[in-house]
Amino acid sequence: MSDITITLWRPVGPEELALVRELGMRGFPPRLPDQPIFYPVLSEDYAIKIARDWNVPRSGTGFVTKFEVRKEYLDGYAVQEAGGRAHLEYWIPAEEMDSFNAAIVGDIEVIKSFP
Repeated sequence: MSDITITLWRPVGPEELALVRELGMRGFPPRLPDQPIFYPVLSEDYAIKIARDWNVPRSGTGFVTKFEVRKEYLDGYAVQEAGGRAHLEYWIPAEEMDSFNAAIVGDIEVIKSFP
């Protein structure tokens, strides 16, 4: 198994952050029935934009998380462009969250918050 990791970011609202904390900052919660895909993003700027412009109006607060994922795991997924070259993300099927979480190396960090 390779030790090479890729840094990813995930914008979250307060409810999802609470669930990440319940998991000891070591994984993300299962997706809800209306969330068939988990979308970690490839840039901090893109995560900030989502947290600030989408999470804050929707839930009053937005957070940006940062974490490392084994490259070997991510090699099984194509990077997706979501509306522009600066908006790159992975699309992880909801049923694969356990394997995604197992590929996270270290803790998930909260690096920014938008009240």
